Amino acid sequence: MELQDFLAYLDSGARVEAGSPVHLCMHGLSQEALRLTAELNGGYHTPEELRDIMTRLTGRPVDDTFALFQPFYTDSGKNIRLGRNVFINSGCRFQDQGGITIGDGSLVGHNVVLATLNHDLDPAHRADLLPAPIVIGKNVWIGAHATVLPGVTVGDNAVIAAGAVVTKDVPADSVVGGVPARVLKTISAGEAP
Repeated sequence: MELQDFLAYLDSGARVEAGSPVHLCMHGLSQEALRLTAELNGGYHTPEELRDIMTRLTGRPVDDTFALFQPFYTDSGKNIRLGRNVFINSGCRFQDQGGITIGDGSLVGHNVVLATLNHDLDPAHRADLLPAPIVIGKNVWIGAHATVLPGVTVGDNAVIAAGAVVTKDVPADSVVGGVPARVLKTISAGEAP
């Protein structure tokens, strides 16, 4: 299966049946991601070298303003889209098969998990995968140890508190926290934390 066909299938949100050609392609891409993340995490790299590895991992050019502190983990890499001035702190884990988009100026804290796949609740189809994208808007701040679940959109300028589990969309200009996350406040222009 060609990469573009694979990504189009996942981006459609269609079920990935266990053992199907799409599922087998997913496993092949995971092996490449394991190799590239081992290279990424195996030692010191200059910012330019990190961007080069991330370009190979995502299959897309990574902007010169992108910054990453290792280690970083993903089980595909090919369905990650990164904006300008994005910073990803150490220990993050992206399960990106369903698609992860991170907007310009967004900051991702230590040990954040972005998960875009669910398994079917029906035990007869438990090994099937259900992809749903995560879209992070512009100037979003995701605190350490937060988890964002499949299908969530985070609006521009939002803040996700440390340790939050985000199960539904986050409005722009809001602060969410808790398990499950809920809106704690609205951010006013020029407001300090």
